Amino acid sequence: MEADYKVKLDVFEGPLDLLLYLIKQDEIDIYDISLERITRQYLEYLQAFKELNIELAGEFIVMAANLIYLKSRSLLPASQQPPDEDADEDDPRWDLIRQLIEYKKFKEAAAELHLRQLEQQRIFAREGGLASPLEEPLRLGEIGIFQLINAFRIVIKRVEARQDVQEIFGERFSVSEKIDTILQRVAAGPPVRFSDLFGAVVSRVEVVVTFLALLELIRLKQVRAIQKNIFEEIEIAAATP
Repeated sequence: MEADYKVKLDVFEGPLDLLLYLIKQDEIDIYDISLERITRQYLEYLQAFKELNIELAGEFIVMAANLIYLKSRSLLPASQQPPDEDADEDDPRWDLIRQLIEYKKFKEAAAELHLRQLEQQRIFAREGGLASPLEEPLRLGEIGIFQLINAFRIVIKRVEARQDVQEIFGERFSVSEKIDTILQRVAAGPPVRFSDLFGAVVSRVEVVVTFLALLELIRLKQVRAIQKNIFEEIEIAAATP
């Protein structure tokens, strides 16, 4: 594998986005979050980022430390809770819940304003042509990094569960080769299911390199990752103008 290959995405969501995604994925109310479960899931995602050599902002590490602290507090009886001058309630979850609720409100407000902006653009066309591709938001059905990481983790678990999978000594796969392979798969046909991109892989290393190639193609806007509904499988399609 190309050990020095590092993924740097143009747009990367923050730790609160990841927590909201985990809550939505579990189909639970923000007020009912389990610190033990959400901390474990959050750390699993950070481990996946680390394995893929994806650059993370320091705020992700700070949130991880905060979650571990809150989890440790939640395991103690109220009479043994460490003093916390900023804590107004006995439940250590409340400060995190308040942050998530406020952040969710801002996200929803920003999304509403963006929709209004798009409606205005349809009515009053901009002079000078279309906006730069770098300014374009995700189109309908397209997904973000957390959904892709989740799909990657599922594939890794399936590969590791196969008894016939072995790490071949000295195996080498390059991101550039996998980029060519993916482009050939999606170039002239219908979208390809995410899992089908990994159907013939023989090792964990090959899964990682293939996924890195996919991220690079998405960053370069050569392919699109689409999910019609939240629990349906992700599909990879050639980028369209």
